[in-house]
Amino acid sequence: MAEPNQQNQPNRENQQNQGKTSTDRLFRIAITLKGLDGAVQLVGALILAFIPSTVVTGFTHAVITRDLLGDPSGTLARHLELATEHFVSGGTKTFAVAYLLAHGVIKLLLVWALARKWMRAYPVAMVVLGAFVVYEVYRAINTHSIALPFFAALDAVIIVLVYREYRQLRRERARQRESDGPGSDGTGSGGSDSGS
Repeated sequence: MAEPNQQNQPNRENQQNQGKTSTDRLFRIAITLKGLDGAVQLVGALILAFIPSTVVTGFTHAVITRDLLGDPSGTLARHLELATEHFVSGGTKTFAVAYLLAHGVIKLLLVWALARKWMRAYPVAMVVLGAFVVYEVYRAINTHSIALPFFAALDAVIIVLVYREYRQLRRERARQRESDGPGSDGTGSGGSDSGS
């Protein structure tokens, strides 16, 4: 009877490790995508800041007149034309540059901190990404954007992954403190909390 229990225990450990590695891999992919997204937003903000409005309207006109979105009087073409009008009218361009710049910089900083497993960054990342989700949904409702709900959903998935990774790190660090023994001062796991 002891043999089946001994055989089942390694199987359970392998399943737990496999679940941990696949979640860890998914987390790494998600923060890599978020870092790329942040970098693209930063570059996009810089490009938008220096692009003249005539280039934007010319590009939109070319896309619509060459039927790249289908019928020039269709829904997609009208949506692009309306978005372009809002963009070049002044406030939207300033908003887009400021939003992309802030979003890109914040994402890159969060990704850097999460990649270094800086524990204090995890709750901050969840709150900041949560605020982005709320704002993206609010902005999508007001502007009827097609892209913002997608970004909000992506941010929501990343929040879940960050939360799971945070819980896993806390468990690992608690186990490490327990294995250090009651006489230890806990500096072994606290050093990595500081991010240095």
